[in-house]
Amino acid sequence: MKLFLREHLLLIVMQLILCVTVPLLFWLDGYRGVGVSIYAAFLYLFFITLYLIYKYISRKKFYQRLQNQMGNLDDSLETTEQAPLSQALDQLLLEQYRLYTEQLQKAEERQDEHLLFMDRWVHQMKTPLSVIELTAQSLDEPESSSMREETDRMRTGLNTVLYMARLRTITEDFHIKPVHLSKLINEVNQENKRFYIRNEVYPQLREEQQGITVEIDEKWLFFLLTQLIHNAVKYSTGKTKHLEIALYQRSSKAVLEIQDFGIGIPVADQKRIFNKFYTGENGRKYRESTGMGLYLVKEVAEKLEHKLELDSIVGEGTTVRIVFSRSQNLTKM
Repeated sequence: MKLFLREHLLLIVMQLILCVTVPLLFWLDGYRGVGVSIYAAFLYLFFITLYLIYKYISRKKFYQRLQNQMGNLDDSLETTEQAPLSQALDQLLLEQYRLYTEQLQKAEERQDEHLLFMDRWVHQMKTPLSVIELTAQSLDEPESSSMREETDRMRTGLNTVLYMARLRTITEDFHIKPVHLSKLINEVNQENKRFYIRNEVYPQLREEQQGITVEIDEKWLFFLLTQLIHNAVKYSTGKTKHLEIALYQRSSKAVLEIQDFGIGIPVADQKRIFNKFYTGENGRKYRESTGMGLYLVKEVAEKLEHKLELDSIVGEGTTVRIVFSRSQNLTKM
């Protein structure tokens, strides 16, 4: 109704002016039939009111469509009525819908090509890295250790790029199966053994309950856990020589906890550390920080439908917990 009145406001005002102006002209011309003038004005207003009522009723659906927001893109394909203006609007929305879908399809094709390129490029880069690592083994210290340290950093960066590229299609890359958490943690520790030695920070696994198994995608959980451990080690180096990884149950749900005793996270940064590219105060001190690690952790956890919890005290350390959402998938082995 508001849109209808706004559109016809000028028409209504002009008709009211005519209702006053025409009898006034006859009055000035010497005609003094007041009753007839009032009757004529009444008829005029009556018929214009009937016209506006008819116009509103016949176009009510059209005005409602213009005034209400669309719930989804498919709503633009709905038709309103057979009036020329309504048909023109329907045609315009249809053409806009077709143009949007074509552009969206082209953008998705370009994105898929980009992801495929990134995937192949990362795998191609891993081959020369392996060759460099084999070459480094034949060198004397400290050159060998320095070279392997840099190749480890490059490998970690490549894996981050690869998983970042795959994140958009993570739902198509799921392979859910029972995963023994302590076994997976041992595999992560074995993979990062040189990283621990180089930073002189060593993890300690504590199982409050033996044999906790959850059904999850092992590859993505391996990546998520690696990112959290790398962060814990990086911000503990030079302050402590150990961090704790704990497995336990809470309300019949499995919890994987990583606790470091490093520099901690300032309170002002704790609500934003999972934001993309946010490095915070600690990131400015450790210039290798990209602000993507914890962002990827949050995104992967949400895709896997698991909850992340974080507690931190500056100067005392940080604790991050993964609470596995599906309690029915918690079993004992």
